[in-house]
Amino acid sequence: MLVAVYIPTFLLSMGQGILIPTLPLYAQTYVPSFALVSIVVAASGIGTLLADVPVGMALQRAGRKPLMLVGTALVAVFTLTLAFAQTYPELLAFRFLAGIGNAMWGISRMAYIAEVVPIEDRGRAISSFGGINRIGTFVGPAVGGIIGAQFGLHIPFIVTSLLAFCALGIAQAFVVEPPGHGLARGAMRWRKVGEIARRQYQDLATAGAAQVFAAMIRSGRQIIIPLYGASVVGLDVAQVGTIISIAAAIDMSLFVPAGLLMDRLGRKFASVPSFLIMGVGMGLVPLAGDYAGLLLATSVMAFGNGIGSGTMMTLGADLAPKEATGEFLGLWRLIGDIGQTSGPMVVGALGDIFGLSIAAFSLAGIGALAAVTLALFVRETLTAGDASVHRVAS
Repeated sequence: MLVAVYIPTFLLSMGQGILIPTLPLYAQTYVPSFALVSIVVAASGIGTLLADVPVGMALQRAGRKPLMLVGTALVAVFTLTLAFAQTYPELLAFRFLAGIGNAMWGISRMAYIAEVVPIEDRGRAISSFGGINRIGTFVGPAVGGIIGAQFGLHIPFIVTSLLAFCALGIAQAFVVEPPGHGLARGAMRWRKVGEIARRQYQDLATAGAAQVFAAMIRSGRQIIIPLYGASVVGLDVAQVGTIISIAAAIDMSLFVPAGLLMDRLGRKFASVPSFLIMGVGMGLVPLAGDYAGLLLATSVMAFGNGIGSGTMMTLGADLAPKEATGEFLGLWRLIGDIGQTSGPMVVGALGDIFGLSIAAFSLAGIGALAAVTLALFVRETLTAGDASVHRVAS
């Protein structure tokens, strides 16, 4: 059953990878400002952020599979319309609506995994999803860069949309709705959200802060590398795409060790080093004066991100109460998407005012904050009992 979700995950992540080197440069053809470009990149995250909690509440009523299908359809349709946008506001609107689709897909997928995978195996299962995302990100940027350079910056959006339509067809054919869902009434779900927020406020505050910082550096790197490469180093879109794909190859090779670390030693053994190393890599970006220097910085970040594959999703799945998984994951995604949305906007605002080098150093500091918060304030969710069960089973 999980394979039926793995394949759509790969197709959607490949599509998003295609847009990493092309979307910021495409947006620059509409507006010259780094800040306005960053808002286009962040608009999908804003749509996801605003939809997270309502989607989480809708899970019990609508079911996992219907939300997966509707979400994937939204991504497909509104990514396609980006290729034909005439104005800057249209770019924002289409990215926002695609972001709502991402919320539906992401939360329904997380809830499905949290339900069917036992905690002692969850790190590997979710890190595998992270690995699949990274494989798509490895393939996508080089493809997007070549397509954008050869055929125009609007063509990658058409290709991405076609991949999303393929994912929709596979999910429709092979995903099976878990029994017992789609029957719950939704009238009292807002009260349940408030109850969870009060009952688990400490986890949401501490782990949530770490989630925000982690998401900021992860999303911020996806805009700063294309902009820094093109605007400071002077690379073209194909060269930028190649750098991102090479780094993604490093990233994707580490999801198996990341899952083993999480399931055998604990979630923090993977997450704390991950964000420290990402911060170091981000700090190397302003020192890059050529293709090789930017590749080195991006590769260091990729290594850090790779050993943290699936850490934040696993942490959220561990913390989610069984009686209200959807509501908790909606809140969890909301917190993370605040960081996901903030990262590109921080890069754009600081880049316009102080330059992209200061923006990179700021993101490096945010990566260090993520590591420190996880190390000092977030509890380990893999207990000794869970780890011993896994060792016996192995």
